[in-house]
Amino acid sequence: MKRLLAAALLAPTFVATSALAHHGVAGVGAAALEGPGSPVESASSAVLPAGKTLLYAKLDHAKYKTYTANTVPPGTAEEDYANYWMVGVGHGFTPWFSAYVFAPYHAKIQEAGGLDSKGWADVSVMGQIGFKYDGGFGLVPANESLDDQEDWHFTVFGGGTLPTGNANHRLADGSIDPGKAHGFGKNSWSLGLTATKQLTRDLTFNLEVSTIRFREYRYDDGNQVKFGTENRVNLGLAQRLHTNPDSRFRVDGVLEAQYLSLGRDVENGVGAQATGGRILYLLPGLRFYKDNLNIAVGVKKAAWTDLNEEKQQQGAEGKEKYRLIFSASMMF
Repeated sequence: MKRLLAAALLAPTFVATSALAHHGVAGVGAAALEGPGSPVESASSAVLPAGKTLLYAKLDHAKYKTYTANTVPPGTAEEDYANYWMVGVGHGFTPWFSAYVFAPYHAKIQEAGGLDSKGWADVSVMGQIGFKYDGGFGLVPANESLDDQEDWHFTVFGGGTLPTGNANHRLADGSIDPGKAHGFGKNSWSLGLTATKQLTRDLTFNLEVSTIRFREYRYDDGNQVKFGTENRVNLGLAQRLHTNPDSRFRVDGVLEAQYLSLGRDVENGVGAQATGGRILYLLPGLRFYKDNLNIAVGVKKAAWTDLNEEKQQQGAEGKEKYRLIFSASMMF
């Protein structure tokens, strides 16, 4: 659960996690009909046009594998599911620089008899700088042609969370569980790179490499926790399946492979048991473009895991039955 808080804060558009850089926009209007595709969840190399504003919403629904009976004594239930909602706004200040603010809302639900947690989490902010390669590196210019969009595009992005959520949120039994808190207590930060190339008229390649780092925080119950570093390498292919220029409508099929390396958490100066490991997710999905509206949906499942003390990590990344990803954005 600790990791899922971080992933929902810092990875929707970067998922951001998957959440700062994952604004999920490949283009708007007519440009989206002919330009490169975009992943469902990973960060892409799309920056917002100068003067344009993006409204964004995302749901990451994680359904977990459970191993105990459905009804157990209070406090011993397993994690059932979690909903990670996020709303945000972005603005293109120049053709090559975009900035975003995101507000996440989390609902972490246990089996019957357990301890649930719901509330607004730490606000996150990010900036993204876009580059292109056309005989040399340069900042993304204004009003690129379709030929220009076929060049290699890159971004550098960075950001972090602000301690606006209640890190000392107490559950129904009065306890503090850092993994179910509404914030980290101190700011965290992220840094990443993306690369995007339109391989053919209809096929787009995407790469994201990113990291999230955390600071140690002392909770009101006296415990100190520092969440482990998160490193990601995501590969994606987007294939244009259908385009209707008259109605300004396009559908892309998307396949992502997402590798996640989780460092072990540190609790009171000691490495925490049942934390950390490595996971490879596969995420097939669809992205729909209609005028200035962009909708993406996909199902993410762990194809391979190597978790520390894996049998004890119920309710963590890599132990999901599935994750349903849905996002919608509109630019104006």
